[in-house]
Amino acid sequence: MVNMRKFFDSNALWLSMVIGALGYKYLLPLAPILPWLIFFMLFFTFCKVNPLDLRLHKWHWVVLSVQLIFSFAAYMLALRISGDPILAQGLLMCFIMPTATAAPIIAGKMGGSIQNLTTFTLLSNFATAIIVPATFPLIYPAADMSFWSAFLLILSRVAPLLLGPFVAAWCLRLIYKWRTKKEFVLPVKIAVAPFYLWVCSIIVLTSVVTETTITNFQSQMTNILILLVCSFFICLLQFGLGKLIGYYLPAPSKGKDYQDVLINPAAAPKTMAGVSSITAGQAFGQKNTSLGVWMANTFLDPMSSLGAAAYIIWQNLFNSVQLFVVAHKKS
Repeated sequence: MVNMRKFFDSNALWLSMVIGALGYKYLLPLAPILPWLIFFMLFFTFCKVNPLDLRLHKWHWVVLSVQLIFSFAAYMLALRISGDPILAQGLLMCFIMPTATAAPIIAGKMGGSIQNLTTFTLLSNFATAIIVPATFPLIYPAADMSFWSAFLLILSRVAPLLLGPFVAAWCLRLIYKWRTKKEFVLPVKIAVAPFYLWVCSIIVLTSVVTETTITNFQSQMTNILILLVCSFFICLLQFGLGKLIGYYLPAPSKGKDYQDVLINPAAAPKTMAGVSSITAGQAFGQKNTSLGVWMANTFLDPMSSLGAAAYIIWQNLFNSVQLFVVAHKKS
């Protein structure tokens, strides 16, 4: 039983993509539950983090700045070389998507800092809510929407799934402390729930992306193949660059009542630079692809969403390899 669980934990991400792709016709009706899966996934994750431990560090600003520079540089370069706006917009989406809400879960399993990555996830998603409305109308004027309308529309997608579980978890901690005079600690049996909820989310999300890709395959076959190849290298670049930034700009993850074993059990024996490298790598490389697909469909040419769809494959395969390596080192 233990070996089966280790095998599943190491291979869950790519297996979930295979299940979602092969059974997409039967799984598509489950798409409406995706926001709820993400909500509870984040709720359990935020229950492990004291809000007092969330602090901005230098690597947060560096990763965010580099991400934005690369986003628009890739768009301009692709447009100049290919002359194809759909391809350029697809590559832009591969870079500009904010950090995935599940990134702290994967980082925590690999020894990263859940606190520091939670902080960056909030920063990244809200920065996107400001930057996208300010720039996308210049890229694709057909998106007939004012800055404030677009800002509020994106915020309406981001805020409930980020702030909702964050506030709920914080209230739970405060009520528990008020009633018991002790700090809230998530039970060990429940602490693993976010990872399995994320696996379920990938299955549903992959089914939606598979249906979209098959629908557009014949008319956009060339763009799909180019974006599939380019997104692979973009994925490796972002994970690798994030790890370098984190390594050379290490940040402490200790807070007021920090407990390594309870919050970041895998991070306890590692150096600060090693923890930051893992954390920043996930911050830069693991993207909120569901939000990316939605933004492309809403504010750009809908075909550009294929860039975000292609990125889903590579980031989950990359995370699968990372989790396999971590599990192999422990065994």
